[in-house]
Formats: sequence, C-alpha cells, structure tokens
Amino acid sequence: MKESEKKRMGQYAVHVFVCTYGPWCSQDGDTDAIVNRLKQGISEAGLRGRVRINRSGCLNQCGHGPMVVIYPEGRWYAGVQADDVPELLTEEIVNGRPVTRLLYEAPPGDNKDLSRYPPDLVAATRAKSRDG
Repeated sequence: MKESEKKRMGQYAVHVFVCTYGPWCSQDGDTDAIVNRLKQGISEAGLRGRVRINRSGCLNQCGHGPMVVIYPEGRWYAGVQADDVPELLTEEIVNGRPVTRLLYEAPPGDNKDLSRYPPDLVAATRAKSRDG
C-alpha cells in the first residue's frame, strides 16, 4: 500500500466491505467469521488505521455470496469463505493482487439469483420479510 493510495482514498488505504445483511450471504457462509478473521488479520499485520473492515448492507448480488468488495481497486469477490481470508489478506490487501479464483464478474446493478436455493426456503424467506 502506497501513501498515494491513502491520500486518494481519504481515511484508509484499503476499505473492505463484507455483506452481512439479509438471509442469503449468511446462508452461503459464515459472514461473521469472515469479518472477524479479516479484522484479526489486519491487526496482526499491523495495518489497523490503514485498512478498514466493515459489515455492509445488501449488495444486491444474492445467490453469489458471501460477497466481499475491496476499494480502492473496486474488486468484488464472490463465494468467499472464512478459509479464504488469509489469501485475501496477503494477495489483495497487502500486495494489491487480485485473488482470481474468487473474482466476481457481473454486469453493473442488481444481479440476484436465488435459483440455487431450495424453493421452499426462498418462499419462506420472502414471506417472512413481507411479514416482518
């Protein structure tokens, strides 16, 4: 991470967002563990204050999660699991290189695809959100 990146981004050289909102990303993996491992790794690497890890609201990419987005590169990662965190830390956050096996390529906008989930789970989840 170069000092010029920190100036360009403002408060942080790298800003990481992990979708932890809604039923789908957490259905696909342990989003709390991803956040916790990222924060622990940043601390252990001595990057606190330069790298920020945040839980995010829905990124509208349901069915592809857990989703992680990293700025300033603007790279989106799909299907991230807690075991992927060390590689994301080393490759993407520290060295600025993409983790190609997790890169998410999709057109801009809402790319929800709930077809991978059992229909009864989708129906129950939708009903619950309407009633809630």
